[in-house]
Amino acid sequence: MRRRDFIHLIFGAGAAWPFAARAQETRKVPRVGVLFPGPEEAWSQHNALDEGLRELGYTEGSNIVVERVYAEWDPARFPSLAAELVRRKVDIIVVFSTSPARAVQQATSTIPIVVTAMADPVRDGLVASLARPGGNITGNTFLGPELIAKRFGLLKEAVPGIAHVAALLHQNAYGEHTMARIVQDTKDAARDLGVQLQLVPVNSPGDLVGAFDAMTAARVDALISMPSPMLFREHRHIVTLAAKYRLPAMYNAREFVEAGG
Repeated sequence: MRRRDFIHLIFGAGAAWPFAARAQETRKVPRVGVLFPGPEEAWSQHNALDEGLRELGYTEGSNIVVERVYAEWDPARFPSLAAELVRRKVDIIVVFSTSPARAVQQATSTIPIVVTAMADPVRDGLVASLARPGGNITGNTFLGPELIAKRFGLLKEAVPGIAHVAALLHQNAYGEHTMARIVQDTKDAARDLGVQLQLVPVNSPGDLVGAFDAMTAARVDALISMPSPMLFREHRHIVTLAAKYRLPAMYNAREFVEAGG
């Protein structure tokens, strides 16, 4: 999603809820809460929300307040950070990805929540249905598990001789249902292509070097990176490691390729 479209989504969604009317009536400065699953430095590297707000005429500290909290890629912190944003009485909460969104959903049923990069919001329990989501959550979703088999096929086509493929997997990237499906679809795709699969778990950026060491020790022929906000934020590091370890790789976002992958 383009940055401007995402910003319009946030404020368009907010306008559909009562808080926008209350804000107009009292002319108060709107307060936007942000729960980011990674560290502050990762946010500063890709702060499309901040840039988009400025483009639309919002100046932080003047006509808008943005309350940010950072989970440092630690899922155990999601509930307390969600509760903290609720205590700060923000008007709307912006969340990145499914797992922290679940924590915010459990913390409030009244504050509007906008989630970007959800996998399957229905099966992960965020909304009742795509047509009638209900509740206080809106946002965007992406094709995650549905494209795994296609990516495997393209990898095998590009590197016909591969027999052993490693899947770089961030185990807590999304909800339990989506993660189970990603793992199963990955196994099914490898089996259908006659490729041996090795799942390589990565739970934080600090695990990446060890993951590539493990792939090298297992003598894998290629790498496929699974969908994950954390892995996406580390795309330059992953591309650099893949080149260092001389591993052909299939990625799930163009930013990996633009970075040299």
